Amino acid sequence: MSASSFLKALKAEGLTVVEVGDWRDHNRNHKGAWGPVHGVMIHHTVTRGSARTVDICRKGYAGLPGPLCHGVVTKDGRVHLVGYGRANHAGLGDDDVLRAVIAEKALPRDNEANTDGNRHFYGFECENLGDGDDPWPAAQLEAIERAAAAVCRHHGWNERSVIGHLEWQPGKVDPRGFTMTSMRERIRDRLK
Repeated sequence: MSASSFLKALKAEGLTVVEVGDWRDHNRNHKGAWGPVHGVMIHHTVTRGSARTVDICRKGYAGLPGPLCHGVVTKDGRVHLVGYGRANHAGLGDDDVLRAVIAEKALPRDNEANTDGNRHFYGFECENLGDGDDPWPAAQLEAIERAAAAVCRHHGWNERSVIGHLEWQPGKVDPRGFTMTSMRERIRDRLK
């Protein structure tokens, strides 16, 4: 999907989208291929404050240059586009999980980190401290659901093409505060 198609798909799903800087050309493609893309990965940011969160996800930080995702879903339910192409969000993960995503089957337990996820996943970072106490407003959860559904709808994927970082890479806990099972159910219902 082109950057323009990505934007169009998100808006068609009813999302409020904020375009940040040169997001269409902001990527890490010089570090490796982006694609074939097979799914959507959901993260939490461990940050507070929408402006700060979007800035970090766009620019990155020492040791991890941005963009750190394609879209940032803030507490108010807006999706801020910060990059398009390869982004530093997924890291190395389990090849068995990737095969399950491609086949749209139940996920196995992630027990190894041997496959480049930055190549194969769209990434949405979601503003949240990730401590299990920071709330997930209804508008934000609905925006996560809509954003993931928009990408799935464009590609003809079902809800099993959407995973959490914690399902991809051993030791990761994000997103914390809702289950990916419940989010996939929401996405499934939206895609019907």
